[in-house]
Order: sequence, then C-alpha cells, then structure tokens
Amino acid sequence: MFKRFFDIIASTIGLLLLAPVIVWVAFQIRRKLGSPVLFRQVRPGKDGKPFEMIKFRTMRDAIDKDGNPLPDSERMTPFGAFLRSSSLDELPELWNVLKGDMSLVGPRPLLMEYLPLYSNEQYRRHDVRPGVTGWAQVNGRNAISWDEKFKLDVWYVDHRSFWLDLKIIYLTIKKVLVREGISAEGEATMAKFTGSERS
Repeated sequence: MFKRFFDIIASTIGLLLLAPVIVWVAFQIRRKLGSPVLFRQVRPGKDGKPFEMIKFRTMRDAIDKDGNPLPDSERMTPFGAFLRSSSLDELPELWNVLKGDMSLVGPRPLLMEYLPLYSNEQYRRHDVRPGVTGWAQVNGRNAISWDEKFKLDVWYVDHRSFWLDLKIIYLTIKKVLVREGISAEGEATMAKFTGSERS
C-alpha cells in the first residue's frame, strides 16, 4: 500500500511540475510528426491483465507498397530518436501510474503477443504492476538480451522494496543523462522477442 501511495503522490507531482515540458513535447510532435501526438497500445499489466499504455509518438507513419509499416529504423526520425534517448516519450505514462495501471518502478510492459511465449519463470514478471522504469532498464535497458532482461525483471519481483525503488529511480535519472542502452545492437529499438512456449 505504501508503494501505491508513493506512486500516486510522485506521479501527481511529476505531472504538475513537468506540465510545461509535456505541452512543449506535444507541440513539437504535432509540428514535426503530425497527428496523433500520443501512441496508445494495449499492454499486459499485473497478472497479465490488459490496459492501454500511452506514450508520446516517436515514429512517422510510413508503409511499403503492400500497406505494411516499414521497419522501425526507417520510421524513426532524428526528433523521435531524441525523445527516446531522453526518455521524454515516457512522460505520459505518469498518467498510467496515477490511474493504477502502472507503477513508477517495475518490469516494463511489453506486448500482449509475448504472453504465450514466456516460460513459467519469465511470466513471474507479471506478479507486480509494470513500471515506467525498472531493474532491467538501469542494468542495460535495450542493449541486453531478452534472457538477461527477464532474469533482471524476476530478480526485482523477488527483491522489491521501497529502498530498491528509490535506487532504481536514482539510477534511471543517471542513465537518462548519459543516454545509455537506448537500443539493441543493430536495431533502432529492441529486436522482437520470439521466446519459448510456456509449459
């Protein structure tokens, strides 16, 4: 309950203090990338329950001759890359935290299509609310393998505490300032998870 109380207070203060930044980013996205300004996608939350996560849009709309979206590397713009490297694209998730869909700290919410691909151990990452940042994000972010990322997520589930959350928040700010681990090697973001069937 204390963690939830902290999430409510911190996300409220964050939304109020960062309101000018949020408005500026929204204006720049509208000017450079057009509408919509927000990227909305259903992601799995605690216990795998779906919720709609919101972020700032970072990619342009671009499709091939068959109407399929082009790869991330071809849709990412320099401005979008800046938003990702600075983590400004994550600011709207503070609303998800305030609503209770997410926490400030926890395993990052991934794609719904990944759910049947997790092992039983990997699926334990859904024992807690997903986070805006997490233990995996401060230990490599997108530059580490999926296997390493899931091990770090499960480690957090087993060792979570208020003091660990504060440490992760501090390390997140430090990571953002030096912009480490933004993407996987050879990828614009992170390679798709192809996992193994859950037994």
